[in-house]
Amino acid sequence: MINESRRGFMGKAFGAVAAVGAVASLVAMKKSWDPLPSVMAAGFTTVDLSKFTGNKLEIVKWQGKPIFILKMAADMPAVEKRSVKVGDSYYSVMIGLCTHLGCIPAYRDTTKDFKCACHGGEFTAAGVHSFGPPPRPLDIPPFTIKDGNTIVLGEAGAEYKALIASLSTDINIA
Repeated sequence: MINESRRGFMGKAFGAVAAVGAVASLVAMKKSWDPLPSVMAAGFTTVDLSKFTGNKLEIVKWQGKPIFILKMAADMPAVEKRSVKVGDSYYSVMIGLCTHLGCIPAYRDTTKDFKCACHGGEFTAAGVHSFGPPPRPLDIPPFTIKDGNTIVLGEAGAEYKALIASLSTDINIA
């Protein structure tokens, strides 16, 4: 004769172990879908602009991409819809990848422009396309201005939103 109470207990114990295993598997899958801490840390990059000099390109890395930050010299005109005013100075902030094929353009400080070596595309100091095959100007990364001399890349602040809103009304600069 089979003991029914023992069979019921074994079934319930097996069900409980299976449920715990299923929950543990789901938790492990969820953790594998979350971004790595190194990726989360790369989301924001803080740049101190106080040591920048006019007409000298500074390159910082944000999310694996080169970001060009160029402090405009006194003789360089600020482009109203692309230049960022921080303190008393104007800066060009842009992703340093050509919009044609993704090459990294070189800055020429004598002519105050960017030249892409891949196919000869040229951009002004503000990142506006001026010659060659690139279909649009250099892209502007999301940023916010903190403390008057610091820019935080990766955080869309009021300055960035205003800049993008003004770009959307002018297809020649956007």
